[in-house]
Amino acid sequence: MDKVTLTEKLAQFDDHWSPRIVADYNGNDVMLARFSGEFHWHSHPNTDDFFLVVQGRVAIDLPDQTLELDAGDLFVVPAGVEHRPRALTDEAAVLLIEPKGTPNTGDPATAAPKPRL
Repeated sequence: MDKVTLTEKLAQFDDHWSPRIVADYNGNDVMLARFSGEFHWHSHPNTDDFFLVVQGRVAIDLPDQTLELDAGDLFVVPAGVEHRPRALTDEAAVLLIEPKGTPNTGDPATAAPKPRL
């Protein structure tokens, strides 16, 4: 049992939109990801999507609104709701929580691998 220091984990990678698993929690992957620019519109039909901004600013576009999140803000996209995350700063760091095996794109064929740090 070791603590996880998010700044240390973030220093271990610099690519964008490729989550890294940093911990396990009740059958969920706790991940860090770096955002730059925008991701594509997608949904997760069977699970909510948890975003906690660690550094920078992020927008979550939804079909009928856009939420802007600062460092320390979190938002949960309900299962099945189409959304598009985007960095509002040059780069943002985000903590994500998803059930193990959930593809980050909503589609296993286009999902990024999630290596463990």
